[in-house]
Amino acid sequence: MIKEKFLLFLAACLILIILIPHCQLPKPVASPSQFFGQLLENLEPEKPVTLIAVGDIMLGRSVNAKMRKLNDFHYPFLKTADFLKSADLTFANLESPFYDGCPTTNTGMIFCADSRAIEGLVFAGIDVVNLANNHLRNYGETGMKKTVELLNKNNVSIIGLNDNLVQKEIRGTKFGFLGFDLTSGYQEEKMIKTVQENSLRVDVLIVSFHWGAEYAKEPTEKQVELAHKTIDAGAALILGHHPHVIQRVEDYHGAKIVYSLGNFIFDQPWSEATKRGLVGIFTFQGKKLINSEFKEVYIKDYSQPEFTTR
Repeated sequence: MIKEKFLLFLAACLILIILIPHCQLPKPVASPSQFFGQLLENLEPEKPVTLIAVGDIMLGRSVNAKMRKLNDFHYPFLKTADFLKSADLTFANLESPFYDGCPTTNTGMIFCADSRAIEGLVFAGIDVVNLANNHLRNYGETGMKKTVELLNKNNVSIIGLNDNLVQKEIRGTKFGFLGFDLTSGYQEEKMIKTVQENSLRVDVLIVSFHWGAEYAKEPTEKQVELAHKTIDAGAALILGHHPHVIQRVEDYHGAKIVYSLGNFIFDQPWSEATKRGLVGIFTFQGKKLINSEFKEVYIKDYSQPEFTTR
């Protein structure tokens, strides 16, 4: 028995003598903190993804007249474009259809924009627009068809048509966008089901609601209830439009609800509230919303927002 153990020991020694010259042992580390520091240095941190969202963009009426007069279809975006296109994704609610026969006017409630105004959206780096709103069909099927055609041609993604989901993958995270117009009635159960189903297809789902009462300073109880149901169904961020004034922002179950971003580009100079809007900056680390902040804009010259100092 002793002899067998001795032979096994000799065999093990021989194996070690053969193998050790071929093994590369790790360099000694001074301390555990230095060891873990070296490990962290070798790990590439996941870079956050930034989404910028703005309120209502209406490129018709006085805005249209101003751009035509100056022959400058970048004009409404000149003071904000650099900031908007600095984000990984930039989102807006487009409140006016493009139409080749759009009249030049400063009055009226039927909105349309010169087709050349698409240049401004591209200049500002707008990636996704919501068309689910009460002015989409101001110029009928012809205007809507032209709008979709121009946006597609210029690689601006569209939501709000037949509950379609737009997906954008940034650094391995799948972002999804849905848009709904709630101003002329909707089926709540169907909408919540759409949110729930699409939330399973992406990592981060962003929902745009065209809703609420125009010029109201607060959302209704029904809006708050619906927003909570939408978050519970899987949305990570709700972006509200239509009231034309800023409304409050709410944190709910780790998600963010912006009830109204207010106006971004609009010719409503008759009140201070309608000349102001919010620009939301939302930062995601993977699936998680890790930060949100807001900058305020003030609309001058009936058409051009600029960032305020406060």
